Formats: sequence, structure tokens, C-alpha cells
Amino acid sequence: MTSSVTSPPLYARARRVGDLLFVSGQLPINDAGLLYPGQVGADITLEQAQEAAALAVQNCLAVVRDTLGSLDAVKGVARLGGYVATGEGFSNAPAVVDAASQQILEALGERGQHARLALGVASLPLGASVEIELAVQC
Repeated sequence: MTSSVTSPPLYARARRVGDLLFVSGQLPINDAGLLYPGQVGADITLEQAQEAAALAVQNCLAVVRDTLGSLDAVKGVARLGGYVATGEGFSNAPAVVDAASQQILEALGERGQHARLALGVASLPLGASVEIELAVQC
């Protein structure tokens, strides 16, 4: 028997705790769909993965903008987490996540300086090559 009552979402796109806003992991998705799915080093190149990382962090910034009303409300970036789906033998996840870090610095200047995680993983949701999460001070 199914219920006609809808369940609340399991998680939020962003959650504010004190003066920190935590943005859930964002994939490199645009109007055309998922950009560069697969594993870096096996299915896509480093350069393609960097494009994907840049788009994923742009999606994070869009969530920040939607939540806070403006990027001007960001006092600083506490942490950027980057997860990279890596093929066998690819060990340069930091080079992929560098593209996300660069986008943050371009968007926010000095406020964009951040602590960071760049981690290679076996797989990501929807077969994405990159997932980026963000924590900002507001």
C-alpha cells in the first residue's frame, strides 16, 4: 500500500549553522545535462575533468547565491571538498580540484581562500566525474 503523503527531502541543498553555510555536494550539471561523466584517466581527460570541476563549483556558488541572496554576503570560504572519480592509475585528483579552487578565487577574491580536500574515489552519483561541496562563512 502506498501513501499519498509526500515525504520531506532527505537533505537540503544548503544548511546554515551559525555563521557557516554548508552546501551539499554539487555535480557538473547544466541545461544540457551531466558534463563529462566517467572516470578521469579512463573515460575523460584531466582537462575535461577540470571543466567539470569548474562547473560543479559554479553550481555550489549558485546555491550560495540563492540561499544568501548575493555572493556579497559571503565573508569567506571555510572549506572546499572535491571528489574525483578516478580510473586505475590516475592519482592527480588535486589537479582536477584546482579548477574549482581557481573559480572560487576568481568569484570571491581574497574571501575565496579556503582549506581543501581533493580525494579520488571509485564512483560518484549519476556516474559524475566530479562532485564539489562547499562551506562558507556568512
